[in-house]
Amino acid sequence: MRNDLSMTLTAMSSPDTHPFSSLEPNFILQAIESSGYACDGRVLTLNSYENRVYQVGIEDGDPLIAKFYRPNRWTTEQIQEEHDFCFELADAELPVVAPLRNADGETIFNFGEFRLSLFPRKGGRAPELDNQDNLYVLGRFLGRMHLIGASEPFKFRPSIDSKTYGHDSVTYISEYFIPAELKQAYQSLTKDLLQRIDSIIAEMDSVRVIRVHGDCHIGNMLWRDDAPHFIDFDDCRMAPAVQDIWMLLSGSRDEQRSQLIDILDGYNEFGEFNPNELSLIAVLRTLRMLHFSAWLARRWDDPAFPHGFPWFNTSQYWESHVLNLREQLFELQEPAIEIY
Repeated sequence: MRNDLSMTLTAMSSPDTHPFSSLEPNFILQAIESSGYACDGRVLTLNSYENRVYQVGIEDGDPLIAKFYRPNRWTTEQIQEEHDFCFELADAELPVVAPLRNADGETIFNFGEFRLSLFPRKGGRAPELDNQDNLYVLGRFLGRMHLIGASEPFKFRPSIDSKTYGHDSVTYISEYFIPAELKQAYQSLTKDLLQRIDSIIAEMDSVRVIRVHGDCHIGNMLWRDDAPHFIDFDDCRMAPAVQDIWMLLSGSRDEQRSQLIDILDGYNEFGEFNPNELSLIAVLRTLRMLHFSAWLARRWDDPAFPHGFPWFNTSQYWESHVLNLREQLFELQEPAIEIY
């Protein structure tokens, strides 16, 4: 069941009304060639929703990855900070896929109403996180990444916090998307969740926030040559170091504890993980759940989203979402995982 506004948004989701509708093959090729490359006409759409990403064939060269940024999401300064962070990491010989520079050292190009960047194509597979050695290697690289991330803050990119990811998300869903029959339960539940989250954060003496990848799941890593190669820093923000660690965990509490030990064994060879941040794992997991549902809702006028997420905004989805949030409230009452 959908409320009136979400039905209106669905009706608006036509290929002719969204800014990305102009990204047809000829437009994409012209955009790449305006950056100085000769295209061979091959364009392959890659799996991306927030932005649009394509593999483009280049004459007498390897294909390139072209990323067209979603209009009005990031400022040019924020995108530049993402790129500069990637170059810092690459200069320290960390395996990240950084954007390509032109002869003037530029990485952000304008074509039509879009800003775009180009990246080298890299192959690889998703890392096997049930392998202890892989977790240890991942921890080593994250420790090195965070050592650099802690050296200075972002000036323009935002932080992961309870207001942006939690309170603002709940307000939007409650006002525009939650079905009427679940609204009271959702509002009462999320009020308790946010109070608990804010209380946990307030009880911590201090939480150091650093520059992190921000979306460090296996879909944003390519495993090759016995090492992870990190891609897609589009969501890099200021956040606690544990933000880049908790998404690598899965399974039971004991299994997650074992995984954490392997990751932090490698991490602490280069960084110094603060074990107090383990109290934030349930907090950050809950905030991501709240933020994810609001992200889908805010993007529902983009034709790619109803097509890619057909299960969203159905009665079954919202009922399951409320149930999952109840489980998160229980998890927030549990003590943090202990590893020492």
